[in-house]
Amino acid sequence: MTSTRLIVTQGAAKKRRFLTSGRRVSPLLYLFPVPALALYVIFFVLPTLQTFQYSVTNWDGYSAAFDYVGMENFTRAFTGDSLFTNALANNLKFMVAVVIGQTAVALTMSVLLVKNTKTNVFLRALYFFPTILSSVSVGFIWKFVYDPNFGVINSVLGAVGLDGMQSAFLGDPVTAIYWLAVTQIWFHAGMMIVIFVAGLQAIPAELYEAAEVDGAGAWRRFTSITWPLIAPAMGIVVAYTTIQSFKAFDVVLSISGNPPSRALDILSTRIYSTFADSQFGYAAAESVLFIVFILVMTFLVRRFLRLIQRGES
Repeated sequence: MTSTRLIVTQGAAKKRRFLTSGRRVSPLLYLFPVPALALYVIFFVLPTLQTFQYSVTNWDGYSAAFDYVGMENFTRAFTGDSLFTNALANNLKFMVAVVIGQTAVALTMSVLLVKNTKTNVFLRALYFFPTILSSVSVGFIWKFVYDPNFGVINSVLGAVGLDGMQSAFLGDPVTAIYWLAVTQIWFHAGMMIVIFVAGLQAIPAELYEAAEVDGAGAWRRFTSITWPLIAPAMGIVVAYTTIQSFKAFDVVLSISGNPPSRALDILSTRIYSTFADSQFGYAAAESVLFIVFILVMTFLVRRFLRLIQRGES
């Protein structure tokens, strides 16, 4: 007993000496973050601040002089620019389809693949594979899949005698944005599956065993145990998916060309087109609105998700 106390005392003394010596940090060590901080300020903070500055001007991107126009650019975006409001409407449809579809697909697949069997591990890797592809590659792959003349889907439907189900896909202005959402879901669902699997595996197995003993069925176990305890992973997935739905710029351009059709034009591609037209001040205003939309939609979606999980909605 005495020897045990001696060992513990010696260990505590060593720990105190380690902590004491750890406080003696050379001032030079504080210089290590400076290069990274400088790059962050130069390439992110300053351009962001300049965006806010240019958003209230009529700068064309080339002239040395420009005029401050106040809130005129923001007013124009909502009252005098049908292209911007169309892109906003498309983006909202795209966001809703992607958030609901991708979350549902990823959660369903993760519940089925949560056990670490060889088959499940292989399937997780297979579903994750699209996420390592470049966005341009994904766009060209699905452009071929959707092609109405020699695309994979219409060719298969024609081969099995279902010609009536063939579609123009991206050529249909009503459904084009939803077919684009299918591409986005295929592209990112694998990463969401990994996040959900990690969240599911963190839930204690004893809870499921106790619920099963009490006679709870699979759906009851999911609603009473899985759904409430998967909330942290769900929050990450919903936030990431919402942001990605506003940043599908490269997928849209590669799948529909530049400039994209009116049916596939979203906020990021609209901002790009405005910059290309040398309307830098107005494009900066659109960029500010773009940032605000992402912040607001992410907040609202996560808030709605919390209300559902608490049973308040």
